[in-house]
Amino acid sequence: MRLLVLVVLSVALMVVDARFTLLKPVRSQMSLVLMQSYWITDLPQRLWQGVASQFGSRTELVAENEKLKTENLLLQGRMQKLAALTEQNVRLRELLNSSALVNEKVEVAELIGMDPNPFTHRIIINKGERDGVILGQPVLDARGLMGQVVELMPYTSRVLLLTDTTHSIPVQVNRNGLRAIASGTGNPERLELRHVADTADIKEGDLLVSSGLGQRFPAGYPVATVKEVIHDSGQPFAIVRAVPTAALNRSRYLLLVFSDGRTAEERANEAAQAQEALDQHGGGPIIPATVPRPAASVIPAAVAAPAVAPAAPAAATPVKPDAAHPAATKPPATAPAAAKPAAVKPAAKPPVSAPATTGGRE
Repeated sequence: MRLLVLVVLSVALMVVDARFTLLKPVRSQMSLVLMQSYWITDLPQRLWQGVASQFGSRTELVAENEKLKTENLLLQGRMQKLAALTEQNVRLRELLNSSALVNEKVEVAELIGMDPNPFTHRIIINKGERDGVILGQPVLDARGLMGQVVELMPYTSRVLLLTDTTHSIPVQVNRNGLRAIASGTGNPERLELRHVADTADIKEGDLLVSSGLGQRFPAGYPVATVKEVIHDSGQPFAIVRAVPTAALNRSRYLLLVFSDGRTAEERANEAAQAQEALDQHGGGPIIPATVPRPAASVIPAAVAAPAVAPAAPAAATPVKPDAAHPAATKPPATAPAAAKPAAVKPAAKPPVSAPATTGGRE
């Protein structure tokens, strides 16, 4: 009787866990306990690696050191070229008034467990929600993309690999940009490209990279290499098989990619706003300081209002021409020309620099 009750209870729990989300909090709390078991089961391997590294021979260490130096030199040379290409890409995108994330932020994670179900390709890593991991976050190793995060726990996460039968990723051929969908087959060494036209330009050895069209995986990362292309004249689609570039069964240390979460429209709007702010920061049109002021502001009183009676010559005030604004001393073109100035002999000796003038009669 007890056995029957336990069986019924187990089946009920499996159905609830598969169909509903009620047990997710329980699973998250249980992961805290299971994490300790993962650490304990992995302890012998850690100890063995530590002992082996301590007793490594000097010859092996020297050879490995020389190899690493050579690889480091080659990678530095490639990085110099990559830096130039990156700057060129940034300049071209500025010309197109667009914005894209060139260098994504990554964080190192370690594989601590695998799903025992042979029909499900999932792994467990030692980074979780407390470390900033989000659902759908891309995961890759040193060779290419591996999968994406599908389940979060406080300190661990489950990653669905590319080769799982429920996983698909948009890719493109690096040689000519041909787009396709790579789907998992359940075989850790094989991917298939679905619905590729029989006349498509794809051949063995082509590198498939992520296209970024699904807004989930960043563009440009290696996904797989085409291994076999089968053309059948009676079928509209070719059979294309590829091998993942990532070492899905051998990689222990992985990278979590923190890519830009903004949409393409948001990035374009922000780029346009930044360009507008830059234009405003540069200032408006520059007005030279030598532009003459309007003549109406400095019209002499004798021209602006007709004189009723000429004042005494000694009372005439000399008007000095403005050196910076020579046109200001000239009457405007609309002023009446009937007023003719009359020469008046000054009673006192006027200044040499500006002869005295008086207003004329009507």
